[in-house]
Parts: sequence; structure tokens; C-alpha cells
Amino acid sequence: MPVGLIALALGGFGIGLTEFVIMGLLPQVAADFHVTEATAGWLISGYALAVVVGALGLTAAVTRFERKPVLAVLMVLFIAGNLVSALAPDYSMMMAGRIIAALAHGAFFGIGAVVAASMVAPTKKAGAIAIMFTGLTAANVLGVPFGTMLGQAAGWRSTFWAITVIGVLALAGILALVPKTGSGETAPGGLRGELRAFRSGQVWLSILVTILGYGGMFGAFTYIAFTLTEVTGFSATTVPWLLILFGVGLFIGNTVGGKAADKNVDRTLLVVLAILVVVLVVFALTAGNQPVTIASMVLLGGFGFATVPGLQMRVMKYASSAPTLASGANIGAFNVGNALGAWMGGVTITAGLGYTSPIWAGAGITLLGLAVMAFAAAAAKKHDADLPGTGGSAGPAVVAAPDTSTDLPATEAAAIAR
Repeated sequence: MPVGLIALALGGFGIGLTEFVIMGLLPQVAADFHVTEATAGWLISGYALAVVVGALGLTAAVTRFERKPVLAVLMVLFIAGNLVSALAPDYSMMMAGRIIAALAHGAFFGIGAVVAASMVAPTKKAGAIAIMFTGLTAANVLGVPFGTMLGQAAGWRSTFWAITVIGVLALAGILALVPKTGSGETAPGGLRGELRAFRSGQVWLSILVTILGYGGMFGAFTYIAFTLTEVTGFSATTVPWLLILFGVGLFIGNTVGGKAADKNVDRTLLVVLAILVVVLVVFALTAGNQPVTIASMVLLGGFGFATVPGLQMRVMKYASSAPTLASGANIGAFNVGNALGAWMGGVTITAGLGYTSPIWAGAGITLLGLAVMAFAAAAAKKHDADLPGTGGSAGPAVVAAPDTSTDLPATEAAAIAR
């Protein structure tokens, strides 16, 4: 395994901790700033929307720069945002800190995914992306539970101070371990060439699946602390340990999902999304049962995050001649899904539907994602079967030369515009 992947995973750990730890601390933050649960939830939704801006705007702005220093600058921005959060005197300043940190998130993972894919053989690209996203899963297995406990014991601000320190360590790791990978000129014409990737209908369908598939899981998870304490009957001090189980599921799902996606992306996504819908429905029906809820937490994390490597790889596959901006856009799509899920969950709670209602909303959103994925897979299969000389195979079309910036194979470097 290239050592640079460890550095990317370290950066992902810090960013994942910032994104997810707020959920376990949401009751404390809401009480400290004297806001409602739904208003506090906007610290999650606002972060997610800012990720979208960073994923598109910052990624587009830096496409011509060498990727290693860009990743380092993004980590500096991340550190600054967490400092603001740790020092925030009121809700609005806390939101500002979340937005600053979030701007780095999308561009970091978008560019980092391309860098990770460039470090390994063509048949291991989804696995390499999964390794980078292991930082996110490790943040959930270790960082979020212990960050929640730290916040409960020493105040939620202490957690953001700890994240700031982790950001500094991640910055040092990037500077020391990530190799120079050249500039982001991944397509003829620079940014204009990158934008041409969005002519592909499959790129847009993949982004929509990301929004709906990941948004459903995130919608159920956003208010999980309230569900566990108010519906299942767990004490607040038990929540961090339950989040460890969720994180274990994330880790397993990310690893297995990456390996499965390297074999067949579309089939993996269809199976995982279908099972995720079932998990969400069962969770909503049995949230009052503690043993079943524990199992549901593990399965929710596992099947929810098993989609991530495949979703990211699918976008890069269909935008392979210019993957950087499309990769960043899909990272933004994950967070549009986050915002959608958190917003829907907040709406259902505000409407008085109870603390299991976000889980039902998540199941509905994920079901829509499964339907879009089924349509996208069928359209891709039909297109490939209609190509001259393919003999009806389901492999990607050979139309363009390989992309030298990511070492994608010729069979994947297709300019598919449907």
C-alpha cells in the first residue's frame, strides 16, 4: 500500500471527526446556545451545504495547481475553521466556524480521491479510494465516540480543540508523505475540459444516486442521539458507545464495499442500497427494542457506508477523461444528501411525528436512490450492448485515450455522453 494513502486517510480522519462528532454533542450545543433541536441540526446541514460550495468552487479554482500543496492549504483552512468553532461565543459564530471548515472538506476529498486512484493499479482504484475514506470510518469508530465523551466530560468546546490538534498532525502527514502528483490539468483546455465531463448523463445520474442513497442514511443518523435516548431508552452516557458500534459498521462496510465495487460497481450499489432500505425500515419499526437497535446501528453504518467507494468510483469512471471536478462534485453530492436528510429529519420532528420519523424519512429517500440507480444501471447496460463490436458486453466503452493524470485504463477513459 502506498504510504501516501495513509496521509490521505489521516486528513480524512480529522475532517470526518469534524463532520460527524457534532451529532453526539447536538443536545449539549443546543442547550448551550439556547436553540431548538432543529436549529442545532442546521450546524450539520449548514456544514453539508458549505461542503458543496467548496467541492465545486474551490476544486474548480485549483484545477491547474499541483495537488499536494493544494491539499496542504485546504488542511490549513480546515484547522482555522475548527479554531473558530472552539472559540465561538454564540450560535452564529459557531455556524461560521463550521462553514469555514466545510469549505475544505469537499475539495480535499474530491482531489484526494483522484490522487489516491493515481497511486495504484487500475484494478485497485476503488479500494484505494476506500482506504482514503477509511479516515472517515476511523473517525466514527474511535474519534466520534471518544470526542463525544470528551465533550460530555469537559464541554463540547474541548472536542473542537482536540480536532484542531488532529488537523495540525494531518497537515504534517500530508507534507511528509503525499508524493507530488502534478497539476490538476486533467483534461484538454483545463477547467473547460473538466466541465465537459458533465455532458455525460451517467455522471449526473451517479451524482443523484449519491444525494439520495447517502442522504437517506444520513437523515436517519443526524438525530440518532435523540432516538436512542428518547425512544430506545438508552442513557446519554451510553450514546458514545453505541456510536462505536455504528463506526464499526462504517469501517466494515467501507472496506467490503470498496472491494466489491472493484469487481462490479453497479451490481454492488444496487444490492447495498436495497438492503439499506430494509435496514432503515426495520430500525424504524423496532427502535423501542434495545438489542435490535444495537444490531440496526451496526447494519446502518455498514450498508450506509458500503455505498461510498462505489458511488465515488462510478462518477470518476464516467468522467474518466476529466475526473477532478466531477470527483469534487460528487463529494458535494454526498453533502447535499447530508443536508437533505438532516432537513427532512428536522421537518418530521418539528411536525410532531416523533424521533423515529427521521428514520422513516431516510428509508423513503434511500428507496428513491435505489430507483435511480436501477435506471442508471439499465441505461448503461443498454448503451454498452448497443455499441458496435461489444457483443453485448457490459463493460465500459472504449472511446478515448487514457487519462494520464489518474492512470485510468483505456477501457475506462471513455467520453460517454448520453
